[in-house]
Amino acid sequence: MNSKKDLNEKFISFLEQTKDDTHNSVTHLNDRVLIVDGLNTFIRSFAVNPSINDDGVHIGGVVGFLRSIRYTCDILKPSRCIIVFDGKGGSKKRQKLYPEYKANRKVKRRLNRNVEWGTAPQDEEESMKQQMGRLIDYLEQLPLTLISIDNVEADDVMAYISQQVLTESDIFLMSTDKDFLQLVDDRVKVWSPTKKKLYNKQEVLEEYGIPSNNILTYRILDGDKSDNISGIPGCGIKSIIKYLQPITEDKNFGVMELFDYVKNSDKKIKLLENIKNSVNLVKRNYLLMQLNKVDIPGHVKLKVQEAVNRKIPQLIKHKFQVMFLKDKLSNQIKNLDSWIMEFTRLSRFRGLDDR
Repeated sequence: MNSKKDLNEKFISFLEQTKDDTHNSVTHLNDRVLIVDGLNTFIRSFAVNPSINDDGVHIGGVVGFLRSIRYTCDILKPSRCIIVFDGKGGSKKRQKLYPEYKANRKVKRRLNRNVEWGTAPQDEEESMKQQMGRLIDYLEQLPLTLISIDNVEADDVMAYISQQVLTESDIFLMSTDKDFLQLVDDRVKVWSPTKKKLYNKQEVLEEYGIPSNNILTYRILDGDKSDNISGIPGCGIKSIIKYLQPITEDKNFGVMELFDYVKNSDKKIKLLENIKNSVNLVKRNYLLMQLNKVDIPGHVKLKVQEAVNRKIPQLIKHKFQVMFLKDKLSNQIKNLDSWIMEFTRLSRFRGLDDR
């Protein structure tokens, strides 16, 4: 296991490499594209950021999101940033397949013990709705591409963009959702905002002992508690690596290869028996979790393509500043002029100055 010193040195090396790479290679809008899992980032910010403004109004979701995006842009130096939110009814498709999908999702309690929410969780839910609406107001003043399409989850849109739309771009998917690791290849990487870690193929292999092209099979077997997707009994990461050796190799070990391996194995191992007896669950999890071949309608694909091809919005600094002062956020983000300058870089390929 890496020591804290090793991790710090690795992160510093990564920053230097990023600086050199971007200086030499970014010449077009879609050279380095950051694609953000909007709801994932907002919920995380809302849950852990205890910020309140001078009037005692909860603003942690807004401030945490803005800080996270700004920090990530500073680190990764993208040529553009696309933020994708789940559309209304986005989970319906998967819930038809599995009604318990995301049924465990609740508003998480904040970590600030000094903030009083009242007695009902509705207080938090109402604050979440208000902050989400206000966050969109702020994002609309920045040179960002915002995408939200009814009946489609952000995961599918992000996967479709990275796999089928921006096929020549270096892609950085920002999310804590481990399902995105299945998309990691020579061109696509995943940025974890909580670990502040960029997952390329080597990082995935080092952390999980499984190459990114086989991460989906591991996830199918292990399940996903955050989405209420149950796994196969006894299929933790250590057992999977121990008894399913092919999953650790570069060669593709997908669901069909898994079934063949289990069927042809003469080993009397509980894990293999559990997989044999859980064929339908494995198939269900595949349909719920796979992102390499997203199944979205043609008209949705057109909407996504149109959104990606739209001209980058202009940075409207004055309006952002007015909102910022009205919401009394100055105690949360110091020196706004300097802070917002990072976003001016995202305007450079549209040929317009901020106003």
